[in-house]
Amino acid sequence: MSIDWSPLRAELALWRAEQMVLPLWWRDDDAIAATSELDRLAQLSDDLSLPVHLAVIPAHAETSLATMVTAHPNLIPMVHGWAHENRAPSGSKKAEFGHPRVGANDELQRALSTLRGLFGSSLMPAFVAPWNRLHPSFMQNLSDLGYAAVSTFLPRPSAHPAPGLLAVNTHIDPIDWRGTRGLLDPDRIIADAVAQLQARRRGDVDRTEPLGYLTHHLVHTPDVWTFSRAFLSEMLNGGATRTLLTEAIKETT
Repeated sequence: MSIDWSPLRAELALWRAEQMVLPLWWRDDDAIAATSELDRLAQLSDDLSLPVHLAVIPAHAETSLATMVTAHPNLIPMVHGWAHENRAPSGSKKAEFGHPRVGANDELQRALSTLRGLFGSSLMPAFVAPWNRLHPSFMQNLSDLGYAAVSTFLPRPSAHPAPGLLAVNTHIDPIDWRGTRGLLDPDRIIADAVAQLQARRRGDVDRTEPLGYLTHHLVHTPDVWTFSRAFLSEMLNGGATRTLLTEAIKETT
């Protein structure tokens, strides 16, 4: 795979020249059990010395996943909805918590308690919305239930959507979900990443929000694995700082 990294390298050079801090975090969605794909994800995380935050589906999570998390400190579990089922009204885009509905708040509570029972203190009490869609009416309840953070996609409009709740989103997804379901055109991914970095550097969006890379280990093609390793390496070599969600939360409390 031949990739032109020069636009990204040039932008990162500007960040270094201006002595700007670029926090980088990594989120991977839909974890359920220990698999060969998760083994590969953990190895990549170790190789890069970059923790990966696992969005775990509570209703389907297996004990094998807890065993693997214990063996790999760089795997940080979080809450990914309840059952990752589409509960959107007919005609709406897929979402589990994208609209107010009866029983939703009970599921949010059950999701947190289920994964606390599975992972104990290693669980990061952050809520990752399935399909990255979350209705604003859930924010206060998430905070009241004990969630410390929430994560969707694209730059956050507010750092704190509710008191005690930090928004830390993801911003770059290498998968072509609407097409081949393989790797997007690398030039397109890089151009989008550069545009987002430029917006941060200009102050058009919140530059203090950690830049989030989003993966889905269970459906990666070889090209997605190869690109992810290369992209994250470029970011780190270019000056991005490894960030844990726990650190981001502490800095705002």
